[in-house]
Amino acid sequence: MDTISLLFLLLLSALGWFWFDSLRALESARNIGKHVCSDANVQFLDDTVANIALAVARDKSGRRVLRRTYRFEFSETGNTRLVGQLILLGNKIESVTMEPYQILSGEVIKGEVIRVVDSSDGG
Repeated sequence: MDTISLLFLLLLSALGWFWFDSLRALESARNIGKHVCSDANVQFLDDTVANIALAVARDKSGRRVLRRTYRFEFSETGNTRLVGQLILLGNKIESVTMEPYQILSGEVIKGEVIRVVDSSDGG
């Protein structure tokens, strides 16, 4: 086997690894987004997560790993679309941020809010 063929096979192997690793990271980001939205009592929209950035960074042990930044959308009422962002460093969560949203609590009868309590006016 000549050198060109060997380099081509190595390149093809590296691209295959990157593609499968990216699919694994995307699935992980999707599950994390769902879990974060569930914990925050907001609705994870469209079951989609989009990769918006990719960089090489160092983890806590000093190894070089890929830092992937993903964007997702959520809603607190179902009428708005807010943006969240999560960052994976290697296969670990580095951070999750979500756009600020208003949480309204109220008494609900037959699907209609009859009294809304706003925490900013004391009660």
